[in-house]
Amino acid sequence: MNKKSLFAVIVILAFVLSACAKAATYEESRSYDNYAASGVSEEMGAPEAPAAAYESDAVKGVYSSTGATAPIKQMIIKNADLTVAVDDPGASMNAINEMANGLGGHIVTSYIYKAYTNSGLEVPEATITVRVPADKLDMTIEQIKNMSGDASKYTINESISGQDVTQEYTDLASRLRNLEEADKKLSELYDLAENTEEALAVYSQKIQITEQIEVIKGQMQYYEQSAAMSAISVRLVAKETIAPVTIAGWEPKGVARDAVQSLINFGKGFVEFLIWLVILVLPIIVIIGAPIFFFVRWLIKRGKRKEAARQQALREAMASQTPPEMK
Repeated sequence: MNKKSLFAVIVILAFVLSACAKAATYEESRSYDNYAASGVSEEMGAPEAPAAAYESDAVKGVYSSTGATAPIKQMIIKNADLTVAVDDPGASMNAINEMANGLGGHIVTSYIYKAYTNSGLEVPEATITVRVPADKLDMTIEQIKNMSGDASKYTINESISGQDVTQEYTDLASRLRNLEEADKKLSELYDLAENTEEALAVYSQKIQITEQIEVIKGQMQYYEQSAAMSAISVRLVAKETIAPVTIAGWEPKGVARDAVQSLINFGKGFVEFLIWLVILVLPIIVIIGAPIFFFVRWLIKRGKRKEAARQQALREAMASQTPPEMK
């Protein structure tokens, strides 16, 4: 095979694969859209691909990376955010970690730090993010809320979000099939190369294809893991931080409670201002302002002395003059 023939084969192969990629992507997208628009649920017997088409049990196939296209279960990434008031945020954080491990999940991040109540009391506060199997997300959320002792009262915030990545995953699978086919064809051309120059030209193209394959596999793996393991971010606050204001055992409600709380906050802020004024502001004024004050005072006194001396000299000069004699 000469150089011109090899180049022509590579160009033709590139055009063919490009056309196949566009056609495959369009057909898969149309197939998925028709399935989604039909409203056929899985319980009613939606068509499924054979087991061999699935790449993993966690995300049973959106589309096979090696077989024919077939619409199946949607791939949805579900995550949750919670804010819960508990007796001991540190102990609850450890309990959530153990619970996630027991469910087959794992911890992502965890922090514990200090916070303060409206009355100035120092209390701990913690945040933790864990991943658990997606099918156990709701159960895990309920268990976390129950750690407070009264889920309805001490669950401050709860939100669950879902992201449908089925279309993105199917597009990646289609691109992966075409790239793997191109890689296979390039391997065949590499074996047919008659000299080093031809082999290097094919090998260069093969490296680029291999890099694209690895990137797409990484993206697909990310989608699979995110859909299989849901993330739960939990903020744990001490119950003291949300305790209502009490006055001599009386717990005001509504507007009166808000007014009393605002008054307390104002008083707290005013006292803090006085503390800052006495401890920080006044020493700065004394240290910086006192020298400036005495320097300006000295300048003023010196000016007055000079003016007094000038006036005295003027009076003495006028007194020493002899008046003209009268004729």
